[in-house]
Amino acid sequence: MPRKSTDITKSQAVRKRPAPAANGAVHIPAPGEGKRGEQGYLGYLLRQAHAAVRLTTERTLADLGVTSPQFAVLTMLNAYPGLSGADVARLTFLTPQTVGVIIRNLERDGAILMTPHPVHGRIQQWTLTPRGATLLKACRERVMVLEKRLVKGLDTKAETAIRRWLAGIAADLQED
Repeated sequence: MPRKSTDITKSQAVRKRPAPAANGAVHIPAPGEGKRGEQGYLGYLLRQAHAAVRLTTERTLADLGVTSPQFAVLTMLNAYPGLSGADVARLTFLTPQTVGVIIRNLERDGAILMTPHPVHGRIQQWTLTPRGATLLKACRERVMVLEKRLVKGLDTKAETAIRRWLAGIAADLQED
């Protein structure tokens, strides 16, 4: 393993520690401040934004009894009816085990229906039921309020550029 250059070592030695507050605790910056703001790593900022969106989504859907992962599963099954559990897991960035639990719960609640694959009988395909479509519609109405908050202050050109940039990151890093 190559050794660190002396430039890196020296710069690390100069790094300042956060000054403790009067009570001895270290000040933790709020979102948008310091490394949690424009000075932060892009990967961290994307993760921070994702966490904020997910938490807000969870709170928005809580009284409907739907979690963010369940909303993602319903959304993908609506967009691509007949997906297998493995396909759903890939599209929602969830583990197959998590999707298995979600699918069992959604099926138990009558929101989705399983049909065997016409050729590969062991593969189970999932589709929304009318109850699932109604539930998804109620979820989407609420989530659209959040979506509007996300694009507030952006013109159409900026929104399109951001969507293209985010999708491009996913496509580019998919190859790694």
